[in-house]
Amino acid sequence: MLQGTSPDSFLKIAPERKATHRVHAQVGGPEVRSGAILRILGSVRMSQHPTKVGWVMTSATQATPTRLTTERLLDGLNPPQREAVLHEGGPVLVVAGAGSGKTRVLTRRICYLVTQRRAHPGSILAITFTNKAAAEMRGRVMDLVGNRAKLMWISTFHSACVRILRAEIGRFNMSRTFSIYDDADSKRLMQLVAHDLDLDPKRFPVRAIMNWVSHCKNELVDHESAASRAGSPLEESYAEAYREYQRRLIAANALDFDDLIMTTVHLLQAFPDLREQYRRRFRHVLVDEYQDTDHAQYVLIRELCAADAQRDPDVVAIDPPELMVVGDSDQSIYAFRGATIRNINDFESDFPGAKVILLEQNYRSTQTILNAANAVITRNENRKPKNLWSDAGDGELLVGYVADTEHDEAQFVATEIRRLNETGAHRYGDAAVFYRTNAQSRAFEETFIRAGMPYKVVGGVRFYERREVRDAIAYLRAIANRTDDVSLRRILNVPKRGIGDRAEAAVADLATREGISFGDALRRVDDIPGLATRSANQLKAFAKFLDHHEAMVAAEMPADTILTSVLDRSGYLAELHDSTDPQDETRLENLRELITVAREFVSGVATLTVPEDELDDFGLTDAADGPTDPEDELAVALDSEADLAAGAAQPDPSLGAFLERVALVADSDQIPDAPDRADTGVVTLMTLHTAKGLEFDTVFLTGCEDGVFPHQRAIAERTGDELAEERRLAYVGITRARKRLYISRAITRSAWGSPQHNPPSRFLNELPSQLIDWRRTEAAVTSWRNTSATTANQEWRNRVGFGAKPRIREIPSLVAGDRVLHTTFGMGTVVATSGEQDKPMADVDFGSLGLKRLSVRHAPLEKL
Repeated sequence: MLQGTSPDSFLKIAPERKATHRVHAQVGGPEVRSGAILRILGSVRMSQHPTKVGWVMTSATQATPTRLTTERLLDGLNPPQREAVLHEGGPVLVVAGAGSGKTRVLTRRICYLVTQRRAHPGSILAITFTNKAAAEMRGRVMDLVGNRAKLMWISTFHSACVRILRAEIGRFNMSRTFSIYDDADSKRLMQLVAHDLDLDPKRFPVRAIMNWVSHCKNELVDHESAASRAGSPLEESYAEAYREYQRRLIAANALDFDDLIMTTVHLLQAFPDLREQYRRRFRHVLVDEYQDTDHAQYVLIRELCAADAQRDPDVVAIDPPELMVVGDSDQSIYAFRGATIRNINDFESDFPGAKVILLEQNYRSTQTILNAANAVITRNENRKPKNLWSDAGDGELLVGYVADTEHDEAQFVATEIRRLNETGAHRYGDAAVFYRTNAQSRAFEETFIRAGMPYKVVGGVRFYERREVRDAIAYLRAIANRTDDVSLRRILNVPKRGIGDRAEAAVADLATREGISFGDALRRVDDIPGLATRSANQLKAFAKFLDHHEAMVAAEMPADTILTSVLDRSGYLAELHDSTDPQDETRLENLRELITVAREFVSGVATLTVPEDELDDFGLTDAADGPTDPEDELAVALDSEADLAAGAAQPDPSLGAFLERVALVADSDQIPDAPDRADTGVVTLMTLHTAKGLEFDTVFLTGCEDGVFPHQRAIAERTGDELAEERRLAYVGITRARKRLYISRAITRSAWGSPQHNPPSRFLNELPSQLIDWRRTEAAVTSWRNTSATTANQEWRNRVGFGAKPRIREIPSLVAGDRVLHTTFGMGTVVATSGEQDKPMADVDFGSLGLKRLSVRHAPLEKL
């Protein structure tokens, strides 16, 4: 228990709350034992509230919005962009080529709707695909229109659906406090289902079942329909697993990621009055990256924006909202995630009378780079014509290079980056290396380490996937949702508190027998016959711990306070602090970072609420400034206070809001920030799929060989759809380059432990020869290892353990702080040494690969 408090007392100290005021306790305040916690965690940085960007600050630090005119909003836009911003009436498809300024069009249109057409900010729904893109769009709009942007729904599909479900899921008899299961949670639950159904793990891998279920949900097929459609014994088993998986999700009051959109669509379809309510609310809908939508997302947009074929006589309907979708069919590269290119290709038939606007002027790349991209993508059949152009000039020719091996290819890339960097006008952070699959990064990492070149591989272990972070989140979910059995059972004995498998099974048996959740059964351990006294006492103590923190949630204490208390009172922090394992220090730092995330979330809530006096300044409460369109009058049916609550982005510091924010972080942003001019930055290594939406001065497109890129699977596929997507992937890769583009391949590439000889990529043959300066061609290759780069590389590989000829090597003498190179794990830092003189051991931190304890005598290590 907290010092001087009881669970009941938390109900008395809940802070008063108003629509525009949030009060929260700080970590280390009187409610929390700050001394012990802060000694373990160290200092946690505090976020600061930013000032309003783009506003005029008076001497009294009050902000006043500047008046935007149509001329100012259209300033700097080309004619097609202006046409898109000013469009009124029916649906519009903006075909935005790579680098054509689509984000500028979207943000300017939103501002135009609010400032010139007097649309209520709460009537605008803008959808994009990543949290980072949504934040960028929201920031740009705020720069132009100020706090009115806080009333808009600018978010991802999943975030928007969660907000609808929090308000409406009661119609499906679920609680609005439902948990959101991420991929790892879903996998754990499906493993339990497969085990209980006695499904052979070799014939029914859990991942295969999950993929089948995910596909069903993306196609809006519920478990009942899936069972009726099953056409084989295999699918019947999948459907049975789907049914039981969904039953357990509902019992746990939880939804998985695919459920968020499917359930929202089913709500809108099952309740016409609800659908009409949101059609009235959102009078302007904008969707970015429309080419990446799947079937469920398409149906969601259709429910909100399509004209009714048959109107429900019991519902007073209005005309559909204005819809603008922005996308580029030539950049549709996520079919493996369920995206379907038909959504953008068939937009005009799905929404009759739709207008199409082409954005073909590119503001990113030189004309030479664009000519190369156009030449490749025009080979795809059944695409709508589009030709990118730029007024930036031709620029440099593409550089081509044919290497003997993948290690020669990597050496060429490193040499070129070094050469460019030495000119003074180019930094490491200006360069990126793209490859088709993650396995190709290995050769580049080895070479960059040897060259002492700073780099970052995008795609390592993500922050929220780390064990200790997942444990902490599981604690919070179990406290916020007592029926979340998956989260509760994960942390039942973490850290170890003497609750064994037998005791856990006894609680689970009671839950099954009584038809209650595991959490409720945990509070009834006295009803379990034959349970050892020690186990019963441990279970009761843990239940008391959970009850205490549930009381904190009920008292509406902020997320950071609850998280800090949980980590302290559970013993998790103390166990890591007392550990002698060097890796636990890293885990402690990760938990410190999680508390920082929670504190910044709570502190940032104040910036997401709009004071009522500022709403008055905007004229949102003045009828004279209301909508002039009869349709828009219906959108203001919500009063200003209700509209604030519905429109503001997460003005809530509670634990539930924090868990929702964490769950909706699809991927931690691992892309290095643009370095300051005084900083050289790091070279970025990433797959082509990860590169979508980014841009760099210099791009190295590597591994251009048939079987590698395009992938062997696409070459073998008969319909040609996968090969067309690979070509679109090449188009995306090429158009990431601003000034310089390098294209390389290797004659011999190791795969599965043996060399393979792949022909040049067919995409190379599609590039006009006059656009490429070939530094080295296949004709220059006389032997696969006769170049100085290959020889030097092989000599090093032999020295650290790769070579076929065994060599006697010295056992390196290591101390903490030494940098070493391992043939499998790459570069690392020695954090501790141990063992006897003839059997030395070293604990080495290999970054994203974690801490490894190695035998210095036998490990293929080199001291750098």
